[in-house]
Amino acid sequence: MDPRARYPPGIGNGRGGNPNYYGRGPPPSQHQQHQHQHQQPPHPHHHQYVQRQPQPQQTPHNSQHQQWLRRNQIAAEAAGASEQKAPPVADGIDSSSQDWKAQLKLPPQDTRYRTEDVTATKGNEFEDYFLKRELLMGIYEKGFERPSPIQEESIPIALTGSDILARAKNGTGKTAAFCIPALEKIDQDKNAIQVVILVPTRELALQTSQVCKELGKHLKIQVMVTTGGTSLKDDIVRLYQPVHLLVGTPGRILDLTKKGVCVLKNCSMLVMDEADKLLSPEFQPSIQELIRYLPSNRQILMFSATFPVTVKEFKDKYLPKPYVINLMDELTLKGITQFYAFVEERQKVHCLNTLFSKLQINQSIIFCNSVNRVELLAKKITELGYSCFYIHAKMLQDHRNRVFHDFRNGACRNLVCTDLFTRGIDIQAVNVVINFDFPKSAETYLHRVSH
Repeated sequence: MDPRARYPPGIGNGRGGNPNYYGRGPPPSQHQQHQHQHQQPPHPHHHQYVQRQPQPQQTPHNSQHQQWLRRNQIAAEAAGASEQKAPPVADGIDSSSQDWKAQLKLPPQDTRYRTEDVTATKGNEFEDYFLKRELLMGIYEKGFERPSPIQEESIPIALTGSDILARAKNGTGKTAAFCIPALEKIDQDKNAIQVVILVPTRELALQTSQVCKELGKHLKIQVMVTTGGTSLKDDIVRLYQPVHLLVGTPGRILDLTKKGVCVLKNCSMLVMDEADKLLSPEFQPSIQELIRYLPSNRQILMFSATFPVTVKEFKDKYLPKPYVINLMDELTLKGITQFYAFVEERQKVHCLNTLFSKLQINQSIIFCNSVNRVELLAKKITELGYSCFYIHAKMLQDHRNRVFHDFRNGACRNLVCTDLFTRGIDIQAVNVVINFDFPKSAETYLHRVSH
């Protein structure tokens, strides 16, 4: 039997399940899902188990006694029949250990071509890690069938509390590799920030928080995202409400911590995604200061595709004995086909127009090295008759959020951007990446082409 047959693919909107269910049993049936906001009608046999007081009647005492004996006999027979026909029901949840998977609403299968970077696994299943059933439900409804290689390596080690230094290619499932153990280790009954996930950009913060919310949709875990460029007052108000997992950029989280609003004394896990960028001179001082607010027994997980010298210095200071994972036998994903064209500056736009007419493009991302060139190129592409958005760091945050959201939802075919958009952004429809300007470093090129 195909081992994947245990998790049959299904068609659904990926939003199934009862958001009010937090038990360890299987999810409710579809009918019960639609009725979860209303009071459930009693089981047809339940009323027979209630010891009712007999109503005053004009019958003799012996006759009345016989009626109650008969009623109890009927109740016993019904109870036996009920036990044979269906398993016991508690809190509206079918307690059969195998039915919960069949009731999940799975999203459409991801039909993208998968390379060895994600298919060369050890054959583990998510259930091998003894995760909460509610978390497993979110994992499968997110569309994950089996853990990818980086998830196989990271999840069991992270669950032991060990520090991790992980190097894996973009597009191989790094986000879930740290989100899943983070969600598993959170005590949802404890009103405190227990996990902080640091990312270098606002767009990646929004994307990561959304992944956490989707994976934890059946848990009572409260996820908050905070980044610079948004209302500080709103973040302060939100932090007075329960927050278990905080995703954000280092500067904003440090600011809230210094103000005494973001309390990290119970934060047992710090995750650094795109760690090489976070340890650049722009962010490293904030991160080192932020670590001082964490308990001494905190766990640090560092993930990235590239690890320059700055990462080693930080590791030696804060992660003395980390578990090292290196899945980078080569830099780029195996399925990426790369072409190089040497053209003069004045020929670039014409060359780009030729590419648009020749290639089968679902969506494309086009990188430039400066804000000014991003806007000029986006204008040129629009004049050529192609739909085009642009995004860069000098735009208002609300505008950036709208562009990111609309492009991700397929409202536009082409996006021109700076290297702001290189870090960890996963958009399924993107099948062409164009470096309109040559990247400034090998690391930048790697992050650009690994969408």
